[in-house]
Amino acid sequence: MHNFKELKIWQMSRGLVKDIYDVTRHLPHEELFILTSQMRRAAISIPSNISEGAGRNSDKEFVRFIDIARGSSFELETQLFLCYDQNYLTEIELNTVLEKVQKIQKMLYNFESTLTR
Repeated sequence: MHNFKELKIWQMSRGLVKDIYDVTRHLPHEELFILTSQMRRAAISIPSNISEGAGRNSDKEFVRFIDIARGSSFELETQLFLCYDQNYLTEIELNTVLEKVQKIQKMLYNFESTLTR
C-alpha cells in the first residue's frame, strides 16, 4: 500500500479540481448538467482513482487505477477544448489549465512506469 497523501501527483490533482471548479463556476447556467457536471466529475476522478489505487494490495491493481485517472485527465482535456470552442474560456484561461492537466498526465505516465518495473 502507498500513502497517497504523500504523492505529489495526488496533491497536484487536488489543486486541479479546485481550478476546474473555478472555471466551471463561470460557465452558462444551461451547461450546469452538461459540461459543468462532466468536467467536475472527470477532475474529481483523477485524485480519487489515485487514492483508491494506493489502497489496493498490489502495484498491478494500482496501475489499473492510474490508467483510469489518466483516462479522466484526457477526458477533461477534451472538455476544456470544448469550452474554448464555445467561447466559454479565453485562450489564456484554456492554456493555463491545460498546462496543469498535461503535467499531471505526464506524471501519471511516469508514475505508472515506476510501478510496472
